[in-house]
Amino acid sequence: MLPFPVLFPLSSDTYLSLKAFKQTMVLFRLITFGLNAFILRFLSKEIIGIVNVRLTLLYSTVTFLAREAFRRACLSGSTNRNWSQTINLLWLTVPLGLFWSLFLGWVWSQILEVPDPNVVPSYGVGVAAFGLSAVVELLGEPFWVLAQTHMLVRLKVIAESLSIILKCILTAVLVVWLPHWGLYIFSLAQLLYTTVLVFCYAIHFMKLTNSQESTKKSLPISRMTDFLPHITLDGTFVNWKEAKLTWSFFQQSFLKQILTEGERYVMTFLNVLNFGDQGVYDIVNNLGSLVARLVFQPIEESFYIFFAKVLERGKSVKLQKQEDVAMAATVLESLLKLVLLIGLTITVFGYSYSQLALDIYGGSMLSTGSGPVLLRCYCLYVLLLAVNGVTECFTFASMSEKEVDRYNFIMLALSFTFLLSSYFLTEWQGSVGFIFANCFNMGIRIAQSIRYIYRYYRESPHRPLAGLLPSPFLIVVYVLSGVVTGISEVFLCCERGWLARLLHIIVGALCLGATLVTVFFTETKLIFFIRTQFLPKYTQKKT
Repeated sequence: MLPFPVLFPLSSDTYLSLKAFKQTMVLFRLITFGLNAFILRFLSKEIIGIVNVRLTLLYSTVTFLAREAFRRACLSGSTNRNWSQTINLLWLTVPLGLFWSLFLGWVWSQILEVPDPNVVPSYGVGVAAFGLSAVVELLGEPFWVLAQTHMLVRLKVIAESLSIILKCILTAVLVVWLPHWGLYIFSLAQLLYTTVLVFCYAIHFMKLTNSQESTKKSLPISRMTDFLPHITLDGTFVNWKEAKLTWSFFQQSFLKQILTEGERYVMTFLNVLNFGDQGVYDIVNNLGSLVARLVFQPIEESFYIFFAKVLERGKSVKLQKQEDVAMAATVLESLLKLVLLIGLTITVFGYSYSQLALDIYGGSMLSTGSGPVLLRCYCLYVLLLAVNGVTECFTFASMSEKEVDRYNFIMLALSFTFLLSSYFLTEWQGSVGFIFANCFNMGIRIAQSIRYIYRYYRESPHRPLAGLLPSPFLIVVYVLSGVVTGISEVFLCCERGWLARLLHIIVGALCLGATLVTVFFTETKLIFFIRTQFLPKYTQKKT
């Protein structure tokens, strides 16, 4: 079994807390997935579009602009600092957040297109509530930063778990009993979420300061009043070095927020889609990206650490240990083959089962109109996303610092290209234009990474990019599966009753089984890799 070294040694308690946090995040996504499927039966797609795109963008923009720079500055450096000055600096996020909330709330209410009151009533209340919820959440910044610097991971798990679960419960109850409340439901749920989140942190530190744990954990505060802003003993209010660093990060964060939420800003400010189409696109986007977040992201994070530990940055393969170079090449080849086959499976079977999946998930609101086309295209995007994740994982783990800076500059240029292409493609093709723009952007990034990997291993006998070439017989099986399931969809799905749907699912299951059997017999190297790396219990039993 290949070794997977850990770059940052953690205590057993911290490791278990981090593991619990990741498991809780998966649970959150599943809860959100189920909740969305439930509330779609009671609400219009216009309200979903307003909440998931317009109002959520307001909330994320306010919190990001108000706190991101402060977090990065205050989490930098040693924990041995004047914490009174740091806490004072963090309290500046509240007035800053209030400013952004009022300013952006005015933009959202007066400048941007306002939905028809007959279709989406109480839009102004939603804007005010989501803006207020951002300010409420900023009240917990001193607690959050102190918890992060002292590795109180369990607190973060409990706080986010409780707040999200209560938000989900309140939303579900109000949607069932008072569906005519519309945006009031989501406004109350959002305010409950941020309030419970802040209270969890405050109550935890209140208990901590009243016990001996604060001394054991070497916390820089001894009572709750230490969290309030005040003049320090030397007569200063903030650490000006931290303040200048915050300003530097703020200049970067503004651009980062635009690039991170690019799609939503294009939808919101350029009016390329109506609110209903925005709602459908957001649902399909979340549904399609679920596999990427649950499957591909953990793989990328784990193997980034592996590649970074095994390979030496900026060094030619000739100057490194050949055993390590060979091991990294073998792992990269198998990883590429693994994510490629997962992506191909999603693309091939997703084409014929997108309409059925959307019909089961959200009913006719999603399964008619643009929904199935969006999800089919998104399945192709998932394939590109999977390959790009692994290629960039290797690229960033082995590049020198100068190469990383150069690559980041290219990514910045590609981000602006994506924003422009998404606008023009959406004007041309509607909401599916966003997915085409994402595919175009991801294709260029894959090409950049493949070029780097090819040049990296050019002077060695190893060819890890062979992992992108499945066996010819397997390709034939994929093509046949796509044809058979496509014919099945035409004759059995989705308006011929549940018996026809069940038969369509059985056809897909048989084709999927045939595909997996073919993978087992044709991709023996990959099967061995999965057994040794992802199924250690199986390996132990065999040995």
